[in-house]
Amino acid sequence: MNTTSALFYLFAAVLLVSAFRVITARSTVHAALFLVLAFFNAACVWMLLKAEFLAIALVLVYVGAVMVLFLFVVMMLDINTDSMREGFWTHFPLAAFVGVLIALEMYLVMRNGFNLGTATPMDPAVLKLGNTRALGVEVYTQYLYPLQVAAVLLLVAIIAAIALTLRKRKDSRSQNPSEQVRAKPADRVRLVKMDPVIEAPSLPKTPEGGTA
Repeated sequence: MNTTSALFYLFAAVLLVSAFRVITARSTVHAALFLVLAFFNAACVWMLLKAEFLAIALVLVYVGAVMVLFLFVVMMLDINTDSMREGFWTHFPLAAFVGVLIALEMYLVMRNGFNLGTATPMDPAVLKLGNTRALGVEVYTQYLYPLQVAAVLLLVAIIAAIALTLRKRKDSRSQNPSEQVRAKPADRVRLVKMDPVIEAPSLPKTPEGGTA
């Protein structure tokens, strides 16, 4: 066994253990941290497979952005998970059956991908460009149409999420840009004329000769 194989088994073992701890940890924060560890070990496996772009994207996107957002939301909301865990073992047989079914479907879909004899070899000139540039060439040439379809779907999903969650509040203070553009100087500033000197009012005198 060489060094690469040893590192692969090490990262794969830590990945499996951390993924198992994600679903068994009692604390939501601990589960999110185990998920970060799983993502990091998956990135290390990608590095061993010489897929640098996928490894860096996994660390930057998921570990650096998504999981930080998850941790922020979990710690801010402080959700009580004890009530959510009630009846876990009651639904465990059904959940195990669904998990085995999904794993079987993934095997049926991906088994042909491990057959290297049917894989289409890439152009050697493209491979000399490097992993990241070769991936960009493949994506923007052979897979350009699926990429555009995925981009449109993501855009529609973003707009739909904003439209569904947007709520107008009566007590919110917002500015109307159209009214600000139509404003005139006379509407903003009002000049008031005042005398430079104003005499103080005289106070009434008391019978003793003083002032009240």
